[in-house]
Amino acid sequence: MKLRIRLKELLKEKDMNQKALIKAIKEKTGRKLRAATISEIANNQRTTINREHLELIATTLDIKDVSQLIELVNDDSPHSDKK
Repeated sequence: MKLRIRLKELLKEKDMNQKALIKAIKEKTGRKLRAATISEIANNQRTTINREHLELIATTLDIKDVSQLIELVNDDSPHSDKK
């Protein structure tokens, strides 16, 4: 099993791009996340995830259930981002 962040799909559903998310986080929370951080999270390139980053994203995107943002997938799943 592998943990997968669904940020890319959520942004697409909300018709947002990563740059718009960074701006929205700043406007809604007063905090700033680097573009590289958002990109790495969206592309599931991080081996560790900062809980505060996920909280900022969830707050900004009005996520009420963590399963909207995080899912467990099988390693052989097409969504596993296996290289």
